[in-house]
Amino acid sequence: MKNQIVANILIIDDDDSVRYTLSSLFTPMGHTVTGCENLEQGFSELSRNEFDVTFLDVQLPDGSGLDFLKQIHQLPSPPLVIVMTGYANPEGAESAILNGAWDYLEKPLSLKKISLQMIRALQYRQTRQQVEDPVLLDRQDIIGNSNAIDASLTVAAKAANCDASVLIQGETGTGKELFAKAIHDNSRRARENFMVVDCGIMTESLVESMLFGHVKGAFTGADKAHTGIIAMAHNGTLFLDEIGDLPLSTQASFLRVLQEKKFRPVGGKKEIESDFRLIAATNKDLDQMVKEEKFRQDLLFRLRAINLELPPLRHRKGDIKPLVQHYIQKLCDKYGIAVKGFSPDFIEGLETYEWPGNARELVNTMDSTIAMAHNEPILFPLHLPKPIRICLAKESLEKPAAKPPQPAAMQPEHHLDAPLPKLKEVIETTEKQYFQSLLQSTSGDIKSMCDISGLSRAMVYARLKKYHLSRA
Repeated sequence: MKNQIVANILIIDDDDSVRYTLSSLFTPMGHTVTGCENLEQGFSELSRNEFDVTFLDVQLPDGSGLDFLKQIHQLPSPPLVIVMTGYANPEGAESAILNGAWDYLEKPLSLKKISLQMIRALQYRQTRQQVEDPVLLDRQDIIGNSNAIDASLTVAAKAANCDASVLIQGETGTGKELFAKAIHDNSRRARENFMVVDCGIMTESLVESMLFGHVKGAFTGADKAHTGIIAMAHNGTLFLDEIGDLPLSTQASFLRVLQEKKFRPVGGKKEIESDFRLIAATNKDLDQMVKEEKFRQDLLFRLRAINLELPPLRHRKGDIKPLVQHYIQKLCDKYGIAVKGFSPDFIEGLETYEWPGNARELVNTMDSTIAMAHNEPILFPLHLPKPIRICLAKESLEKPAAKPPQPAAMQPEHHLDAPLPKLKEVIETTEKQYFQSLLQSTSGDIKSMCDISGLSRAMVYARLKKYHLSRA
């Protein structure tokens, strides 16, 4: 076919008929098709080869395809993913799109629709490769090179090249203000003000005065005029942190300011113009707040022209070591002491810890750790704050090594006066009992089962399927 885009396609589905149908559909088009029946096989293929498009089932023997989406997007060159499911629901569709799926299709599959989606995905991938130049960002204190943080930096860099409103979402301590400042500093407004407002600490009675300003005598105690932060952000950037805490009464007023770029100070009669760029941030679920009528939907639409989601530190643990190195240098310079080294188990402990407070907690931990080490040149786990050491100690106790199955459970019963069974039956009976015991002793943990049996994950899954054994 003229101008046909030839692609490398991966199908991850435990249904033989689905793999056969899709392979029969795409192979005559000149595409290379690889089929896998579980996530382990799929990840193995994705780790060894580059694919353009992956068709991914949701319910697989070794886990959820929706959860696997995150792993796919952490690959150096991830494919576009089309999710397929026989159990379609709105929540699944939302999860798929939020985790980067190209599309979410319901089984039984329409061959016409799936062909069209595949063609569109390949056209998009080819176009992106042709026109997408790397967008550079002066990242300052944004440390790390994981795929998760690189994806966030790419969005931030694109946001810096325009004036659209940006909504930064992420857990507390993930660096929302750091990213907002980076967007401002890399934008055409970099020489103007970067004004920060923490909506979480403003009282409802003062929020409008702080944002819009007020004239003298506007209310009791207003003995002089006050310039609002929106006016001070003229030609610059206004950063509203924790915008989920902005009172509903103020949301309507602020929506008009976003639309008109004009506002009236409290008690004033004359409108003032302010050409500001808005960046907002929150750790709350604003969509849920809209459903609960705690946040205006029309304001959310205006805020989310560009959506930037920041990953928690536990999802980018490969960045912990460079973060530690950066802040050791920075803190030692601050305190005027020699730069410290660290032991391997010091980093291992930090990479094991879950970091509920994210990068902010890590920075505070390093500050405390360097203070505890004082003049000692090497940091050891002993220098870490006691709450973190306690968490690490507890976690190590909660993961005991799995005990091997008891040999007695593997002995098939046989009486001397009974005829000998066929060897195949003995082997299958013994093997089934072995895997029953293995499941029980490991509580269904696949990694432990592989370690004890010496089998690969694929072989373990095959035996469980053969003997109808459930990990539950």
